[in-house]
Amino acid sequence: MSTYRRKTPEEILYSISKLHRGRLKIIIGSVSGAGKTYHMLQEGNLLKKQGIDVVISAVSTMQRLETVQQTLELERVPSIHWMKDGKEQKDLPLDDILARNPEVLLVDGLAHRNRKEAKFQTRLEDIKYLMSHGISIITTINVYELESADEFVYRMTGIRAEETVPSDTLELADEVRLIDVSPETMLKRIDEGVLGDKTHPAISRRGNLGVLRELALRLMAEGVNDSLEKHREELGLVGPSGAAERILVSANYHWNGSLHVRRGQQIAKRLNGDLIVVTFVSSKHSLTQNQIQFKNSIKKLVDKVDATFEELPLPHARKLPGMLVRYAVASKVTRIVMGHSKKNRWQERWQGSIVNRVLRRARNIDVFVMVDRAEHEGERVLPVKAKPEQSRDSFRRLTSMEIERKIETIRHGTFKVYIGAAPGVGKTYKMLQEGNALLNKGIDVVIGLLETHGRKETAEQVGTLTTVPRAKINYQSTVLEEMDTDEIIARHPEVVLVDELAHTNVPGSRNKKRYDDVLRLLESGISVISTVNVQHLESLNDAVEHLTGVRVRETVPDAILKMADEVELIDITPQMLQQRMRDGKIYAMEKVDQALGSFFKVGNLIALRELALREIADDVDERLEAWNQNNSIRGPLRRREVIFVCVDLSPRSERLIRRGFRIAHRLKAEWHVFYVNCSARMSEEDQKRLDTLKQLCERLGGKMETAECASRKGIRETLLRRINEVQATQLIIGQCRRPLWYTFFKETVVHYMLRAARHTDILIVADFDPTVTE
Repeated sequence: MSTYRRKTPEEILYSISKLHRGRLKIIIGSVSGAGKTYHMLQEGNLLKKQGIDVVISAVSTMQRLETVQQTLELERVPSIHWMKDGKEQKDLPLDDILARNPEVLLVDGLAHRNRKEAKFQTRLEDIKYLMSHGISIITTINVYELESADEFVYRMTGIRAEETVPSDTLELADEVRLIDVSPETMLKRIDEGVLGDKTHPAISRRGNLGVLRELALRLMAEGVNDSLEKHREELGLVGPSGAAERILVSANYHWNGSLHVRRGQQIAKRLNGDLIVVTFVSSKHSLTQNQIQFKNSIKKLVDKVDATFEELPLPHARKLPGMLVRYAVASKVTRIVMGHSKKNRWQERWQGSIVNRVLRRARNIDVFVMVDRAEHEGERVLPVKAKPEQSRDSFRRLTSMEIERKIETIRHGTFKVYIGAAPGVGKTYKMLQEGNALLNKGIDVVIGLLETHGRKETAEQVGTLTTVPRAKINYQSTVLEEMDTDEIIARHPEVVLVDELAHTNVPGSRNKKRYDDVLRLLESGISVISTVNVQHLESLNDAVEHLTGVRVRETVPDAILKMADEVELIDITPQMLQQRMRDGKIYAMEKVDQALGSFFKVGNLIALRELALREIADDVDERLEAWNQNNSIRGPLRRREVIFVCVDLSPRSERLIRRGFRIAHRLKAEWHVFYVNCSARMSEEDQKRLDTLKQLCERLGGKMETAECASRKGIRETLLRRINEVQATQLIIGQCRRPLWYTFFKETVVHYMLRAARHTDILIVADFDPTVTE
């Protein structure tokens, strides 16, 4: 970080020019009809209320009532109308806009191409011209109108954009905001005729809508990650942020090098991370003919899997572990993939082990040690065409119990969740807005639980909705209030709005958590629309603490989100959220400075936004796989995985369990959590700790197994025996931080597993240390 470096004359001139340049904000959506224009106009109205001079031009409302209503208070600069293939087009009247000279212009269709006689060929050029004259722009675009996405979208969905913009267009923007809409919502809009009668036939397919939605989410996540990395660099922070995965494969020019790259690619693909391949070559010796052949094949494979490759000189073999770790830190890697050592314990003691040296040096980086598959099971890791499962008993008559279960499922209410990156993004506002829209369609909607937190705009959205009075509960000589689930069930509306899904109920309530109340409502046939922030997801608890330094106490099991029929992200830029905070629209004014200096810091908001985008993209992909595996962007699974998590009673075990769950969920894998007790009598504190770990496993949908052994020495043999019994393909274990001298006298569990479980992939999870600076 060069805070005190004097700026060059060029940098000074560039900074001055930026002062006179207008800002650019792009609102992106997955498809036409997602609500981009509506939200653009809504932002324009908010800016106008703040005293900013806003005009609109070349805005297409498609005669949608709610969109038209947003234009009524905004001044319009008439656009230039012309016809193309029988369709009306609108160009910007540049001279008229410059003469009017507003502070902000709202304009639709960033990818629009102008008529031949226009000053510029494209709207993007028009916008750059206006910005150079100090006019700020808010505009809209669909994800498939980006040049980089056009071919992919056509291949996956058959949808082709009429016009596109260059791939780097989003990088020109000061802010990019995503309007996320579920396929279910889009299909409802199509059925209701909201999008008109000119919708592309492919748009009306749920799978295609899912692909476009996931693409938009992932594209946004990548852009947000770039912002986060830049922000961390400005603060002088090193290493991975924790919001995204970045996999580094250490490969040799050897017959197993391509296997390591393939395994790294599978990990990166399922975890939606970047893949980097590095190889270290002796600077003293030339490559043999065989090594040259292996190098060429690895480079071809790297190009094929869209990874980056680098070859670095190695002065001495003993320097390899240190160079590998330094490269990983510089590349912001979250996981190193490397091969098992073939040395026995005594050879490792006297000659050293590369894996062990990497483990001693690595901080905040997981190490994935890959089994020698060619020796044990052949090239099982290589891609195999996934065969769809055929139902053998599709003609079998259902039993009475099966029929009853299916009837219960049919009776269940529909569950929709609005998720956000942080408080104040607009989840409750959107939930109330949807509630009123449903009420206007004649659907019986009530508010079960609402927390406005004193936000005026949110309270105004209640409109004509009826609120079910809260139940009063006596607790420690105080009367507290909770949602009255019994009264809602008695009232039996079609839809109930329930805020803050992660809330913990007052002791003495029928259910401990609000999500349990929601499950009761759903089982009673009542549909629920609810809200939650991404930091409350159980499996992300450690990641959120890593990113923000805050341990969230109230969590929601991931299974609750997975069971939702619809999940929609309310996306907002950090700049907008911080401005809302300064305006007193989130917390009371006396709390604003404290919030902006802690949880609402720019770095935290960027990181949480990326986490939310990636989480919902993964959720979309899971649903695509459930509908049709061929539509999944990540592609089909190639092999059956069994995940085995080894835990003790230390605080890091919760992190290992969450990590095991997330990996198992991404890989559609069976997972086991195992603890071995070697004490004759467990203390009360240890028993309480064990119960906490068991409860965590249950919340994540798993089960923790325990075993007894006579001595500490028997722990590792007991673990290995169980690993072999369940035929585990991947072992997850915490990193050992014993001093070097200790390993000369005693073998740790980690080192034993690295030697004795070479038939299994082993992921050694690093303890997160926020003090690490290099």
